[in-house]
Amino acid sequence: MKYLSLSILCLFLGVSVHAETAKSLPRLLDLGAKKCIPCKQMVPVLEALTAEYAGRLEVVFIDVWENRAASKEYGIRLIPTQIFYDAAGRELFRHEGYWSKESILAKFRELGVGLDEPAKPSADAPKA
Repeated sequence: MKYLSLSILCLFLGVSVHAETAKSLPRLLDLGAKKCIPCKQMVPVLEALTAEYAGRLEVVFIDVWENRAASKEYGIRLIPTQIFYDAAGRELFRHEGYWSKESILAKFRELGVGLDEPAKPSADAPKA
């Protein structure tokens, strides 16, 4: 829940978060804007990754229209841009434009970052 709250705070405040704030988790940093159409398409992807990989992946969004310094800090040329980091905080890869959850997970696997699959709810689990 701590990382979900951090991500939501970053979403609304456009705060830049660095790797040292995470407790040795791989990180997906999405730099975009709340009013950009491809960025809006990324929202459900980021929300799903945040929920399904809580405690295993840190997902952070920074609105570069509200936090213009972040655009320069990260060298953003096009939004949305996703930056993939390993658990040590090293940048591994960048992608510009919309990307599906499946493509993001495949890229993490390709980069050698192991993210266990999310637990499937059991048939015996009580329904809320």
